[in-house]
Amino acid sequence: MDRLPQTADVLIVGAGPVGLALATKLAAAGIDAVLVDQAAEGANTSRAAVVHARTLEVLREIDAADELVQRGLLITRFTVRDRDRTLLTVGFDDLPTDFPFTLLVPQNITEEVLLARLKASGGRVLRPHRLAGISQDAEGVTAVMADGQEIRAAYAVGTDGMHSTVRDHTGIPFTGDTYAQSFVLADVRMDWPLGDDEIQLCFAPEGVAVVAPLPGGRYRIVATQDDAPARPGIGDVQRLLDARGPQAHPGKVTEVVWSSRFRVHHRLADHYRSGRLLLAGDAAHVHSPAGGQGMNTGIQDALVLGGRLVTTLRDGRDVLDEYESLRRPVAEQVVAFTHRMTKIATVGNSPLRSVRNTALRALDWLPAVHRTMAMNLSELALDPERAQAG
Repeated sequence: MDRLPQTADVLIVGAGPVGLALATKLAAAGIDAVLVDQAAEGANTSRAAVVHARTLEVLREIDAADELVQRGLLITRFTVRDRDRTLLTVGFDDLPTDFPFTLLVPQNITEEVLLARLKASGGRVLRPHRLAGISQDAEGVTAVMADGQEIRAAYAVGTDGMHSTVRDHTGIPFTGDTYAQSFVLADVRMDWPLGDDEIQLCFAPEGVAVVAPLPGGRYRIVATQDDAPARPGIGDVQRLLDARGPQAHPGKVTEVVWSSRFRVHHRLADHYRSGRLLLAGDAAHVHSPAGGQGMNTGIQDALVLGGRLVTTLRDGRDVLDEYESLRRPVAEQVVAFTHRMTKIATVGNSPLRSVRNTALRALDWLPAVHRTMAMNLSELALDPERAQAG
């Protein structure tokens, strides 16, 4: 176990991609940031696998974008299907960005790249440390770990996920609900007739399935299921594809590399700040995986917050309220957008499915719809400067 220092400028709790990005931003600016995590080691599974264009833009601030692009798979098309029929196609190759694509890269690789940038900036992750309690006064915060070690910091940030201990100690409500269905998440190897150059969202009466290519010849499958097994196997995933994927040329799963079951929430913290305690990433907002935007929104939180912390600590001018005013409206939009996508995708009534499919095929003829969808999925539409430019 790593020993904690007695003091720091900023304590960051949770060393996922959000915590790593924030710690790197602060370390690169010469801020004394201590990043702790309760896990003995970082992620070794893919979990979040999509990095969108806006996230790559902000990751240039910590020199992490180029290596991620080199290690990922560049996808320029998102297709919505109902079995063998294409309903809507969204292209990313005309986006107004240096990154006109969606990047598919496993989360463990994203964390590996971010950890390397953190170390290059002089920082590191201290493990394993579980936060047991945290309090604040006018001068700073005092955090106590489960083993009794204490650290004093000017500010503390919870990047410790949906079940955030930091958020619990702020008393900030986490408002929202839980979707009735569970979700299957699996990384597989398979023979897939639709190729590896696009992300497929497949509709069917039984539910929805997303199939996305990953580096190394693997595919990510995400699917709704009323009562999913804890660790879906080949048979479970194959049945999902048989029921929801293409019929004329069905996919054939040959190996499940990793799988899990999870429930999906749509929740938003009422505030991002309580005095010297702040929230970012899943500690502040969680939502449907539709569009793959959770980690992306969190990383963007981290870099905006990092900039405000640098200004506050260096200049003695508290600008931290700007963080909530900038980022909470973004999370509201993402939660609403992904909720709409999930509701549309999981329509259970047959007449409504027919109406949905007809509407999507009609919208596919409208270039403005394609651009709006691409801008929202990429999160470029949520960039304040682009919004002001119209």
